[in-house]
Amino acid sequence: MGLFSFIKDAGAKVFGIGKTTAEEAADAAEAARAVAADKANHLVNAVDALGFEVVDLDIEVDGDTALVYGEAANQETREKVVLVIGNTEGIAAVDDRMTTAIEAPQAQFHAVVSGDTLGKIAKKYYGNAMKYPVIFEANKPMLTHPDKIYVGQVLRIPALD
Repeated sequence: MGLFSFIKDAGAKVFGIGKTTAEEAADAAEAARAVAADKANHLVNAVDALGFEVVDLDIEVDGDTALVYGEAANQETREKVVLVIGNTEGIAAVDDRMTTAIEAPQAQFHAVVSGDTLGKIAKKYYGNAMKYPVIFEANKPMLTHPDKIYVGQVLRIPALD
């Protein structure tokens, strides 16, 4: 009879057992949507647990990007919400689509590198290492102790009043 060629990923599995490639792809896409929705719910719960005032908070996860919607009480709250979401494992980017009830200038952000301390960061941004409590306070409740920062963490660096 000889060798016959077929398209290996087309058609149903033998005897109706299993799924076609298209069905498997659809199932995988549905599973990915469910995982994304679960991640989004966990992120909303994390923001809510910290007591941030955001009206109509909604978070969507698309791969490693989180999209956040709602109206934050103020700019500080908005930035802290972005940091809570962005400093979560599995999230590489936050698309901030929030608005604020009270407009204010945006703070700077700093990604912690090896060897950083809040004092070193304060020295860099404020010219005075003893201003580290300003950075610590600006990142509460995400920071619980000035010595508990980690490489890759992003911190708010507000302007000095």
